Amino acid sequence: MSSWRAASSGGMVDKVDIAIVGAGPQALTLVTHLLQKKKAMRDRFVVLDPAGDWLQQWQHQFAAYSIPHLRSPAVHHPDPNPYALRSFAESRSPELFPPYDLPGTQLFQDFCQEVIRRWDLRDRVMPAKVERIEAVYPDKWQRFRLGLSDGRELMANRVVLAIAGGQPNCPAWARAIASDCPGERLLHSDRVDLRSLPNLAGETVLVVGSGLTSGHLALGAIERGAKVIMMARRSFYEKLFDADAGWLGPKYLKGFHAEPDWDARWQMIREARNGGSLTPAVMTKLRRLEWEGKLSFYEQCEVASATWKENAWSVACNLSGAHDCIAHQPIDRIWLATGTTLDIDRWSLLDDIRAEYPVPTIDGLPVLDDRLRWPGCNLFVMGGAAALQLGPVARNLYGGKLASQRIVPALIENARRVASP
Repeated sequence: MSSWRAASSGGMVDKVDIAIVGAGPQALTLVTHLLQKKKAMRDRFVVLDPAGDWLQQWQHQFAAYSIPHLRSPAVHHPDPNPYALRSFAESRSPELFPPYDLPGTQLFQDFCQEVIRRWDLRDRVMPAKVERIEAVYPDKWQRFRLGLSDGRELMANRVVLAIAGGQPNCPAWARAIASDCPGERLLHSDRVDLRSLPNLAGETVLVVGSGLTSGHLALGAIERGAKVIMMARRSFYEKLFDADAGWLGPKYLKGFHAEPDWDARWQMIREARNGGSLTPAVMTKLRRLEWEGKLSFYEQCEVASATWKENAWSVACNLSGAHDCIAHQPIDRIWLATGTTLDIDRWSLLDDIRAEYPVPTIDGLPVLDDRLRWPGCNLFVMGGAAALQLGPVARNLYGGKLASQRIVPALIENARRVASP
């Protein structure tokens, strides 16, 4: 497609068959599965991402938190061949961590670069931020007009949303004081970058949250010389995966897909994920640091108030009788590892789509069709927003494979029907 060649050399296409929004591991999974099924689709899609390259946000997050390895086993990755990563790692076996051969961060990144090279996808990502998607009818065919942040527009026959889309979830007390404190002293985890904090010696850091992110941040802070307090509304507990391994196959998914009630499905998702958890390996490290006096756990406990006084935080918790010491302990930084909230009703880029094609939602998740298509139009959704159809692992690497298995056949079938741009 001549317009794509112009884009890859610095220009901008004005129309394309398939626009894929996002260049993370889910989008990469979709593209490789699409090309495996039909190589002729190569010239029919473009990937749009503000970074202009594959996996940039993914790699930034792993580097910012100093994450040593993935939580998913080596069989879960963007390539259609489930054994491709194991083959790639034959000479790098120390970078596969027990149990289940969890890939080291650098190993996984190198493998993904090999996937990108092997499928010839290096120049398929266009630097662009999509701010608006609108269904239009310039002729008998439905198309989409994508409004970009720099004012340009792109016309597409089909659109696939492969974005995380979650908004930082901040406690009410933190939102109330956010404008009254030094900006770097109260941060949501998505703004913490341990690489910018090489020396925290003598500081005390309060990490709020019970998930794996809180564990990585605590370990990173202690490694840089800080003392850490980990606080959570619940008890800290261990779990190898963020959802039971039975969700990585038909064991649990068969019953989930047989459930016709969307509210019941949402309840199954909540129970499967069960909030944040720590892997056994991370918990072991944290307990050892607790024994060494470098870490304290405050469980079933919440911040009641936080006040910035004399270059430090004064924090009171809701269990002052049990944890009175925190009220008298100056805290230098507060990091909120409190996750994100996914609600497609708050996705401004879909304002026009929601108005023209309203769909029911369950706690922010849309009810899509069996092909993960927004009912009424050729807009497909993958990632966490497709959880009602895919289950609790929708946002994970395995979820990208499940989504691709549904979306790819629809893209190929529709390619025969949709007029080529």
